[in-house]
Amino acid sequence: MLEIVEARHQSGSTIFCSQFAPGGWHSKIGESTLADAILDRIVHSSYTITIEGTDSMRKRKGLIN
Repeated sequence: MLEIVEARHQSGSTIFCSQFAPGGWHSKIGESTLADAILDRIVHSSYTITIEGTDSMRKRKGLIN
């Protein structure tokens, strides 16, 4: 992931979709130095869109069998 982020840093747009807040990425990536490097390139120049709700889209749109 760091290689992708580094290659695109300040040269192109990148969209990330995650169920985890940026603070939770450290535990998911496992290595704090690597997580810091990735998040440093992502968070400081990003827009965050938070989608909240109690029902999932699949449930609302009838996509669950």
